[in-house]
Amino acid sequence: MSAQLIDGNALSASLRAGLAARAAALTERGVTPCLAVILVGEDPASSVYVRNKVAACEKAGVRSLKDVYPAEVDPAVVFARISELNADPDVHGILVQLPLPRRFDAEAVLEAIDPEKDVDGFHAENVGALMQGKPRFIPCTPYGVMEMLKSRGVTLKGAEAVIVGRSNIVGKPMAMLLLAAGCTVTVCHSQTRDLAFHTRRADILVAAVGRARMITGDMVKPGATVIDVGINRLPDGKLCGDVDFASASAVAGIITPVPGGVGPMTITMLLANTIEAAERRAGR
Repeated sequence: MSAQLIDGNALSASLRAGLAARAAALTERGVTPCLAVILVGEDPASSVYVRNKVAACEKAGVRSLKDVYPAEVDPAVVFARISELNADPDVHGILVQLPLPRRFDAEAVLEAIDPEKDVDGFHAENVGALMQGKPRFIPCTPYGVMEMLKSRGVTLKGAEAVIVGRSNIVGKPMAMLLLAAGCTVTVCHSQTRDLAFHTRRADILVAAVGRARMITGDMVKPGATVIDVGINRLPDGKLCGDVDFASASAVAGIITPVPGGVGPMTITMLLANTIEAAERRAGR
């Protein structure tokens, strides 16, 4: 068996065309969607992510603001800036790029963002809404995964879904979304005793643990849909996911590549959340 690919770049391009049309319609009404991004420190990966997000905004007709602070900045400065952005009616989405320097209380920073502008979906109020099945904003990466499953018509109701990783950013919200879609969900993590036992049962397998090529072909159920959220840099500089693509693609029915899979979709869904926030404000 040779798995079919879900091309995240192609799907993103299609979705972004529709998002650009929505942004243009808002702009014609005098409301230009605006995303404010805050970056603290000089983490190379974070800098690349922020640059990609700003570029995607420009292409989609979304205005972007970018505040970059040195790692040694007083946290009070960042909190003050968030307060300013919360009060600015022309700013519809606020994103603080993670990770933050260790001396920052990341939870307090995320909680300082107005829940109605929390386009990452990390504020406790938005996490609670997702838990209740009534999300205001869906966290971008799980949102992108759901769109990828939808694009291939993957059957969710009654499916066995296994998520490897329990982070607040991917694993936990992913579980909530799949539960809401009718899946039977298992969340595996570092304390799981027999990981392969669980992954081999999965009709839908989502790997989001941050360990290069951890999921191998012998851990995949034949014909399964495998979503690789991980992105890891190897010693030779190349990127790979949490799934060993070569062996897993010989067993799976559908699989996402790294790079070019979930990554582009994450940014696309950030645009979607920002435009949705602007539409809500325009509708008031």
